[in-house]
Amino acid sequence: MAYKRNPMRSERVYSLARELLSKPASFQATHADQWMERTLDDSAIRRMDIPETMLLADAILIGLDNITDGLIVYPKRIAAHIQAELPFMVTETIIMRLCAQGESRQEAHEQIRVLSHQASAVVKNEGKPNDLVERIKSNEFFKPIWGELDGMLKAELYTGRSAEIVDKYCGPGGAIEKALAPYREYIKGAATTELSV
Repeated sequence: MAYKRNPMRSERVYSLARELLSKPASFQATHADQWMERTLDDSAIRRMDIPETMLLADAILIGLDNITDGLIVYPKRIAAHIQAELPFMVTETIIMRLCAQGESRQEAHEQIRVLSHQASAVVKNEGKPNDLVERIKSNEFFKPIWGELDGMLKAELYTGRSAEIVDKYCGPGGAIEKALAPYREYIKGAATTELSV
């Protein structure tokens, strides 16, 4: 498609990855048959599949290197996608807050289910924005949590420790930097693989 940046290279990586994923089945079948005994019925796998596995992995990494060079992340676009789905994601939190205030879990579940399906139909059938929050704010059943609703709609409440983990491993002094340290000079001199597609 014309608006995509790397469709052919991305599809090539995906295709190679599917082929790579098919290889373990041969290894498992050989292992199950031989029970770790060295017989000649694995000679084709040793000569073909093991080298092909390495070549496929190498080709995938070369493709990913080429695709991700100069990668641009659009945080506002990501935030827009999250905000479109976040109202659906907070439904369980809403149910728990209502239950904490004495409401029946069954009734809370049914009420949010009905509104969620209505909002979902608007999104899917009419292409309109997700209006679940507005539906909740206009339904008296949810009045006990109206004041908490805006506070529930913060994406960072639903990502757990992911930001901390990424910083720990990918940030300065993190595990990835330490693992790459011995190869720093090589990496500095390396160039992005050129692919002609």
